[in-house]
Amino acid sequence: MNQFAPVSPSAQAPAGLMRSLHIIYGLHALGLGLGAFGAASVLGSFLFGWPSVIAVVLSYIKRGEAQGTWLESHFAWTIHTFWWALAWAAAVALLSLPLTLVLIGFATWGIGMFLLGVWAVYRIARGWLNLKDGRPMPLQ
Repeated sequence: MNQFAPVSPSAQAPAGLMRSLHIIYGLHALGLGLGAFGAASVLGSFLFGWPSVIAVVLSYIKRGEAQGTWLESHFAWTIHTFWWALAWAAAVALLSLPLTLVLIGFATWGIGMFLLGVWAVYRIARGWLNLKDGRPMPLQ
C-alpha cells in the first residue's frame, strides 16, 4: 500500500478530477444502495456489483493525475476501502465456513458481513463528505 505525504488542501485541484471522484463515490454509494435495497447483501453488492467494480477501475485510472494534490488521498481512500473490505470478507468467510458444521458459522457470517457493510457505508460517506468540504483524507 502506498503512503501519501500530507498535502495542502488549499492546493488547486483540477475540476475534472473532482468530478471523477464524485462519480467514483457515487458509484460506490450506488453499489451499497443496491445491496441495501435489493436482493444482494450490502457488502456483496459493494464488492461484486458493477458500480463498485467500475469505481475501483476508475480510481486506478485517475489516481496518477491527482499525484501531488489533496485529491490523491481520496483515490487512495476509495481503493483501500474496496480492498480492505474484500480482505476482511475473505477472512470472515474462512472463519465462518468451518464453523457452519456446528451452526455458529451462520451467525459469524451474518454478523461479520453486516458489520463490514456498515464499515463500507461509513468509509464511503466519510470520504464523500470530506471531498465535498474540500478536505483530504487522513493517511492510512
